[in-house]
Amino acid sequence: MSWDFVTLDRLGEISRGKSKHRPRNDPSLFGGKYPFIQTADVKAAGMYLTKYSETYNDRGLAQSKIWPKGTLCITIAANIADTTILGIDACFPDSVMGFIPFKNVANVKFVKYSFDILQRDCKNISQGTAQDNLSWKKLSTIKFPMPSIDIQNKIVDILSAYDDLIENNEKQIQLLEEAAQRLYKEWFIDLRFPGHEDVEIVDGIPEDWKMEPVGSVIKTVPRTLQIKTKDYLPDGTIPIIDQSREFIAGYTNLEDAIVLSETPVIVFGDHTRILKYIQFPFAKGADGTQLIISNTELMPEPLLYLSLLSVDLSNYHYARHFKYLKEEMIIIPSQEIADSFNNIVDPLFKRVQVLRNINRNCEQARDRLLPKLMSGEIEV
Repeated sequence: MSWDFVTLDRLGEISRGKSKHRPRNDPSLFGGKYPFIQTADVKAAGMYLTKYSETYNDRGLAQSKIWPKGTLCITIAANIADTTILGIDACFPDSVMGFIPFKNVANVKFVKYSFDILQRDCKNISQGTAQDNLSWKKLSTIKFPMPSIDIQNKIVDILSAYDDLIENNEKQIQLLEEAAQRLYKEWFIDLRFPGHEDVEIVDGIPEDWKMEPVGSVIKTVPRTLQIKTKDYLPDGTIPIIDQSREFIAGYTNLEDAIVLSETPVIVFGDHTRILKYIQFPFAKGADGTQLIISNTELMPEPLLYLSLLSVDLSNYHYARHFKYLKEEMIIIPSQEIADSFNNIVDPLFKRVQVLRNINRNCEQARDRLLPKLMSGEIEV
């Protein structure tokens, strides 16, 4: 099958985001109602971006621009050629490019899938300066496939079936984790646990409970082989955990790189301040990813994970050093309450694990199919 290959500007309008004010992190620009998307938000998103960490106020908007829902975001600095489609109207800085397809010429999802295939090429041409950067001049040297819009739509329909299932499962995962967090708040913050009416509160906690530093209830996970980014495999069988994409970074086939095979582990990114509860075998990726397990029966991993989530990680200087997190005080309940809580939330997290397994299988199946569809090897 013969397709035309064209530069991106033949497929739609493309321009850089706007952030004119200096310094860019001026607090007077933030705290309003306008979503402000950064490169880390793009990297962490899936097909659609709906979550963000910052907002602009009216002053911030005045020196920026709102991009419409449906815009393809392309990172050109820090993280090179990561892409996602805006699920909301949002602003973003000049470290992100916005692409809006021409009607009846390009399907925005097809262009995103093209980037997934061509990302390595984009990263290669971005190198050569003190900080990698993907300018339009460099990006315009890359040719994108341009089959007819009908073929693009058919390919998107096939691949989207996987992405739609992944997205629905992610929503279920979020609901399950939110249910566990609500129960934790009810029992251990509001202190409305079973039998609370008959328990005396002393210094703000039930008399048979105590407060202990995080460091006293965790133990070190043995270090294993760390996989370098250049060694990640697109078709490996063992997921690699680091701080990108909320801890699922890539894959390897090296079985001696597995950290845990059965015991669940809590993962903390001391740069991203992200906490995740991982229940499957994985290999360790980048530095700055801390692995945490409990050293006491009073703090099963689900309870420890939810306790850590209750810690305020908003102070960047404090949160980026794991040693400070270990000094935080958390509630240690009685054995009876700990067991009762775990009996309720453990099935929720087991269901989360089932959904994550399904998603990993979908991602691998989609990624095997992607290059064959995008090259025309499989006709549609």
